Amino acid sequence: MAPTTLVPMADPATYRPAPGEIPDSPGVYRFRDEHGRVIYVGKAKSLRSRLANYFQDVANLHPRTQTMVTTAASVQWTVVATEVEALALEYSWIKEFDPRFNIKYRDDKSYPYLAVTLADEFPRVQVMRGAKRPGTRYFGPYAHAWAIRETVDLLLRVFPVRTCSTGVFKRANQQGRPCLLGYIDKCSAPCVGRITPADHRELAQDFCDFMAGDAAKFTRRLAQRMRAAAAELDFEQAGRLRDDIAALERAMERNAVVLADGTDADIFGLVGDDLEAAVQVFHVRDGRIRGQRGWVVEKVEDATDADLVERLLQQVYGAEQSIDTTQRGVTSDARAVPREVLVPVLPTEVDQVQAWLTGLRGAHVDIRVPQRGEKRELAETVRRNAEHALALHRTRRAGDLTTRSQALREIQEALDLPSAPLRIECYDVSHNQGTFQSASMVVFEDGLARKSEYRHFSVRGAEGQGARDDTESMHEVITRRFRRYLAERTASGDVELELGEDGSDDDAPSRSGPVDPSTGRPTRFAYPPNLVVVDGGQPQVAAAAAALAELGIDDVALCGLAKRLEEVWLPGEDYPVILERSSEGLYLLQRLRDEAHRFAISAHRKRRSKGMTVSALDAVPGLGPARSAALLKHFGSLKRLRLASVEEIASVRGMGARTAATVVAALRTDVPPDTSSGRAVDEVATTEGAGANTGMLGS
Repeated sequence: MAPTTLVPMADPATYRPAPGEIPDSPGVYRFRDEHGRVIYVGKAKSLRSRLANYFQDVANLHPRTQTMVTTAASVQWTVVATEVEALALEYSWIKEFDPRFNIKYRDDKSYPYLAVTLADEFPRVQVMRGAKRPGTRYFGPYAHAWAIRETVDLLLRVFPVRTCSTGVFKRANQQGRPCLLGYIDKCSAPCVGRITPADHRELAQDFCDFMAGDAAKFTRRLAQRMRAAAAELDFEQAGRLRDDIAALERAMERNAVVLADGTDADIFGLVGDDLEAAVQVFHVRDGRIRGQRGWVVEKVEDATDADLVERLLQQVYGAEQSIDTTQRGVTSDARAVPREVLVPVLPTEVDQVQAWLTGLRGAHVDIRVPQRGEKRELAETVRRNAEHALALHRTRRAGDLTTRSQALREIQEALDLPSAPLRIECYDVSHNQGTFQSASMVVFEDGLARKSEYRHFSVRGAEGQGARDDTESMHEVITRRFRRYLAERTASGDVELELGEDGSDDDAPSRSGPVDPSTGRPTRFAYPPNLVVVDGGQPQVAAAAAALAELGIDDVALCGLAKRLEEVWLPGEDYPVILERSSEGLYLLQRLRDEAHRFAISAHRKRRSKGMTVSALDAVPGLGPARSAALLKHFGSLKRLRLASVEEIASVRGMGARTAATVVAALRTDVPPDTSSGRAVDEVATTEGAGANTGMLGS
C-alpha cells in the first residue's frame, strides 16, 4: 500500500493571535479546523482573558480541550454589546454550524406532541413528532400517543375542531358530505361550510386555551349555559351541557395537581458522570404536569454541571423561540417560557440567562434551585426520572463510546494509518443490467452516520457508449466527488485567514476552500475524508485508486470491502487484509458498506420508477419537465388538461399561446399545431436548460 500523508494535528501556537489583537469585551468566538469547518463555539465576558486560557501549555489543558485546540487551525471572534447578546449569538451559531466539540443534547426518545396547526385556514388538531413547524401550537410532550388521542376524544365534545387529514378534508369538500365525526357532532364540519373560517379559528383558539391550563373559564361558561337551559325547561340541552362539563373534568383529572399555588414552572433534573449525563424536565402549567421530556448528552467538552444547565436552557428555550414564528396572525407563544425555571444547579452566567429568558417571555423569569416544600419534592422526582433514563440509556448503548473508539483504532492498525479515521466515506453503485446507474456516498464521523452529508450520484458515462461496468462507474463517481472538492477548495482560495482589528472575519477571504465566501457556510464537498471505502474487491479499489491518482490526491487512505468473505482490499496489494469476525473494526466497515448499499438502491429505484413512468406530455414537442409539472399541478390531472382550451393553458405561468396550442394539438388530434414560429420551442429550450439535471442528486 502506498504511504499516506495525512495532515498532522496543528500546534495552537501557529494560529494564536497576539494578545493585543483580542478585544477585552464581551463576544462569541469560533475555532475552525484546517478546512474552515467550525468545530467549537463559545462566549465570554472578556474575549481576551477567555481565549488566553486556550493558548497556555497544552499539557495543562483538559484532554478534550487539548483535542479541540490541536484539531483547530484558526480562531475568529465577534464583539457584541452585552453578555445577553453573546448568549443569543452563541446559541444561533451552535445551531447553524453544529460544532463537533460543543455539547449536544439529544432526545432520549421521540416524544409525541399534541399540535394545533393555527397557520392553516381551518386549524387541525393532530399528534405530531419530530421537528416543530412554524405557525403550529404545541402541547406536551407526552409519554404516549394514545394518551393524547384519549384526551382529544374527550375534548371534541366541547371543542369540535377539525382532526382530519388534508386529503380527507378535500374529498369531503368535493362530495359535499362530512366524515363520520361530522355526523356524531365531534367535528364542526368546516369542510361542508357548517361553520365559518373565523368561527372555526375561534373554536381552535378555545381548545388551545383549555390545553394551556385555562380550564376553569370553560367549565364556568358551560355551567352558566346549563343552568340557563334548565331554567327554560330545555332539559335535553341542559343534559348535553352537563355531559360536556363531565368530559372537561375527566380531561383535567388525567393531570393531577402537583403545585398547589397553580404556578407555571419547568423543573429540570440532571444526573451524570465524566462521560455523559441524562436530563429530565417536567413542564408544569397551572399547577399540573402538562408534559415530560428527556435528553442524553455526551460530554465532548470540559463542562461542569452549571455549564450543562446553561447549554440545556439555551437549547430548550432557544428552540421554542425559533419555531414560534408568526403566520397569518398567529403570535409567538410566550408561555413556552414559564414564570419559574427550577434547576438542580444555577447556570454559570445566571444573570445573563435570566435576562435572556425574560426577553423571550416578555415578563420576569426566575431561575432558582428549589430548597424546600412541594417544589423541592417535585425536583427530587424529576431527578429520579433522570437516573432511570441514564440507566436505560447505558443499558441500550453499553460500551458504545468505547466500542466506537475501539473500532476506529482497529481500522487504523489494520490499514497502517497514522491516525484514527475520524471521517470515513463509503461508495457503492446500483443498477439494473446497466440501466439507471446510481451511486451513493455515505459519511460516518467518529463512528456515527452523518446523514446530512450523504450524496447521490447519477452515473453519466461517456457519450456514445453503452452501460458502464462497476469499475468504470466507481472511477467516475470518485473522480466527480474529489474533482468537486478540489474545485471548491481552489474557488475559495488557499490563503490564510486574515482577521480585522476586532478579530471578525467578515471582510477577510475564506481559507482552505470548504466555506462559501458569500454565506460563510460549508460548501457541499468541503471536507476530504481520512478514509475512502468502496463496496467491492480488487477491481473496484484499483478503479478508485486510479481516480485519486489522476487528481493528484495522495493524503486520503483507500480500501475496499468485498462481500463474499468480508475481505479488506488495499490498493496495489495482491492479498487482502483479514479482520477477525468479532472485530469491531470489521463491524463498522460492514455497517458503512450496508448503509451505502441501501442508499444506492434507494436512488436507483427512484430513477427507475421515474424513468418508467411515461406521460402523454412527454411526447409534446418542446415541452420540458418543469412546464409539464406546472400544467399537471394547475389542472390536477391529464384528463382535465385534455378538456382545457388554448386560452386556459396559456394562462398557466410559463406557458405562451403557441406552446398552449402545441399542447392542445398533441393531446387532441382534432386541433392542428401552430408551428409558424419557433418561439415556443425557444422558450422551452430556455426552461429546460435552467432546470436541467446536473447528474448530482441530493446535492
